Amino acid sequence: MGQGNSREKLVFSKDPNHPANLICSLCKNFYTLGWVTGTGGGISIRHESHVYLAPSGVQKERITPQDMFVMDFPTKTYLRSPPSLKPSACTPLFMASFTKRNAGACIHTHSQAAVLCTLLTKGSTWSIANVEQIKAIPRPSTGGYYGFFDKLVIPIIENTAREEDLTESLEKAIDEYPDTCAVLVRRHGVWVTFISSLSEVYHLRLGRHRLESKDSGRKVRIAIFHGGSVADLLLAVFKKSLDYLFQLAVEMVKLGMDPAGPITAAE
Repeated sequence: MGQGNSREKLVFSKDPNHPANLICSLCKNFYTLGWVTGTGGGISIRHESHVYLAPSGVQKERITPQDMFVMDFPTKTYLRSPPSLKPSACTPLFMASFTKRNAGACIHTHSQAAVLCTLLTKGSTWSIANVEQIKAIPRPSTGGYYGFFDKLVIPIIENTAREEDLTESLEKAIDEYPDTCAVLVRRHGVWVTFISSLSEVYHLRLGRHRLESKDSGRKVRIAIFHGGSVADLLLAVFKKSLDYLFQLAVEMVKLGMDPAGPITAAE
């Protein structure tokens, strides 16, 4: 009985920013935004030595903390496994992100803009340059962020019949592109890694809004800009930066423009 109560304590909390609650909130938002449909896509969060994983086969907008799997990261063994449910098919890819990038969270969406970018790109990388929102994208290799004049390059890997079969290609892309925080999957979606630990979510920056120290005139506290919600912040990082750039690139191609082209003088 004591062991069962201990397992339940891993996922039940009144704190909305507890990983189990956060995953449920984010999955509902993903569904509302159209980034996932049905049971596809998802998010995993690593907090301290625990990895929180959504189940497979449950509608994203209906996931509850009771459905959550919890894994011990050092040993890769499950501390909590809900009966009659299976862990997400994305689990091997989430674990690859945590291991390769020391990520605190990994998001997988089926964003239509991301899929279109993979279809409009013939090569093995997608690029965009000279756009303000690039400044919100982290550069994992340096611990910093891209600048306005930098070119953002995201690798594209080919889709497979089963989700878990993408693991080797994802790991290779992460190794070969140390500056990327995302990997696109052609005709499928995108994988995005966030921050080195969940506690550092309060030090992310979003475009012009740098959420770090409170003593800089250009920086604001997360409690002011995002109402203290970690879910809102994680959504904003993807929606206001990467997904925005994907959508913008699709529109630029429609107009015959090269998203990664140079800045040209206005006529």
